[in-house]
Parts: sequence; structure tokens; C-alpha cells
Amino acid sequence: MDVLSDVVAVTRTGEPRSARVAWHAPFGQRFGEVPGAAGFQVVLQGSCWLRPEDGPPVALGAGDVVFFPHGGAHALADSPGTPLTARACLPDDALPRYAAPPDGPGEPAAVTLCGAYRLDPRRAHPLLLDLPEIVHLPARAGRHTRVRAAVELLGAELTDPRPGVDAVVPALLDTLLMYILRAWFADRPAHVPVSGWAAALADRGVTAALDALHRDPARSWTIAGLGAVAGMSRAAFARRFTALVGRPPLAYLTWWRMTTAARLLEEGDDPLVRVAERVGYGSEFAFANAFKREFGVAPGRYRRTSRAPLGAQSSNASGGGQEHTRLRSP
Repeated sequence: MDVLSDVVAVTRTGEPRSARVAWHAPFGQRFGEVPGAAGFQVVLQGSCWLRPEDGPPVALGAGDVVFFPHGGAHALADSPGTPLTARACLPDDALPRYAAPPDGPGEPAAVTLCGAYRLDPRRAHPLLLDLPEIVHLPARAGRHTRVRAAVELLGAELTDPRPGVDAVVPALLDTLLMYILRAWFADRPAHVPVSGWAAALADRGVTAALDALHRDPARSWTIAGLGAVAGMSRAAFARRFTALVGRPPLAYLTWWRMTTAARLLEEGDDPLVRVAERVGYGSEFAFANAFKREFGVAPGRYRRTSRAPLGAQSSNASGGGQEHTRLRSP
């Protein structure tokens, strides 16, 4: 897998959630912070205002996508001055209770597509941590065409579900997340400095080395070998990789091996010796020591505790003055 796909696969957990919501003016809905989650709002039709916790209101129009990588609090309203209401988030099994009949005459002021992804904080990748609190992808002719295509398909499935919807919606939500991340890293606003992981993904040599590490973490990589993959000298590669990724190449390799091992322990039933082999350790003892240094617990204990739920998933698709035409909880 390429590094971006791998990062999302390792970090995201559980099933994503989404809803198509019709808002009737006046409305002002506050969405509270959801730690360990990433959310999005897409304006399908009409217009509204995004009111961040910090910063001025932002006008949103049809086709605009707003992504909240860290589950930050925000509000949607029909105007910058409309009073806000709030409603506590509910656990997973309460999500379908949000379905409600229309509560306002005429056309809604806005129709939005909202959703959330649960992220495992124990496996947080610095690529996602580098993202700002709010990623805004404004609708512009000829831009972000894949994002818009995913949004249209997802909106259609939620508006008019057909057989197979429970398989289609989660797949489209994962696709939308990947397209949002692609769009951000490829088309950052001019005022955002190119540094950290954004710069790493724009650097062909560093990206080639990262992809190699992610494809084969069990290999006995050396700085010289990774430099050859990157097409750089050993010293130049080590400096460049460390400056952009934030840690030396072999330190990142160890961290990624442990992160991959954590996923294998949580999702699979391989014995510890097999997990150790898959991430490059010939000795179960050496693997256990490395894993405990990273996560603070032995691999066996991590496996046992990780099978328990991370916590109830919450939905931000709630509040007064709106109509929820379809909420998916696959």
C-alpha cells in the first residue's frame, strides 16, 4: 500500500457514520468536540455559515467541503448572528433515533451531508496530526472533481437507498476521506507553509522511501538502502527524511513496525511469534520489548484490552430546526 492509504487504514477504526440533513431557517446548531474522531460537513444545496470555535464565520455554498481532522467543535447556521443550540452526542445504538419528519414548510435553506470517522488515538499517525483544525475545500469549477463525485454518489445513496446500500455507504465514506486528504495535500492554500508531512508527500525521494517502508516493514532496511530507493546519497537522504518526517528513517521504521503490529494484534489472531515475524523481528522476546517501549504494555495484554470497544461512537448529526432524511449506521 502507498503511505497515505496505509496511514488511513491503520488509524481509522470501526464503521464511519453519515447523514443527509435538511436545515430550515432559522437554524443554528453547535456540534461539540468529539475526541478521537474526524468529521466532515458538505453543502449539497443552498448555503449556510460555518462558525468555528476560533475565528470568523465562513460562508459555505453548494459543493463546499469542510473536514475536521481532530473532531473539533463548530457550528452551522443560516446566518452569522443566529443563536446556537446544542445537543449532547449520543452513543452508537442511539443514532437511528435522529430520524425525524420535516419540521418546516417550503424548501430548506440548506441541505448538508455530515459524517464522522472514528480514529484510534493509540495509533495516531503524525500525517493526520499535522493537519489544521479545519480543512476547507471550496467548490470551484474544475477543482476537486473526485471529491465532488464521491459526495454526489454518497448523497444519492442516503437520499434514495437501494439494495446493497449498507456495503456502498461505508466504501464511499472511506473513498471520500481519501479524496479529501489527497486534495488537501495536493492543493493547500497559498498561506499554508509547505512543511512536515505535506512537504514529505511532495518530495518524490522521501515518498519513495516511505512507500518502500510501508510495503515491506519486515525487511532489514538500512539508511543506504533507503537512500538508494530515494535516489539520494546516504547522508543527504537521512537529513532530508528527518527534516520532513520528524524522526530519523530507522526510528520511523521502528515506530511504523510497532504501529502495524498493534493493528495485527487488534484485528487478527496470529500468534505473537508470527506477528513479530511480519514486522521484522526474528525473536518474540525482542519484539515484546520493542512493543512495550512504544505502547507501555506487553503485546499479549494489548491484544486482550484492544478487543474491548474504544468507546461509544458519537454522532454530530443532531439538533433542532432540521430534517434528517437518512442516517446510516452500517
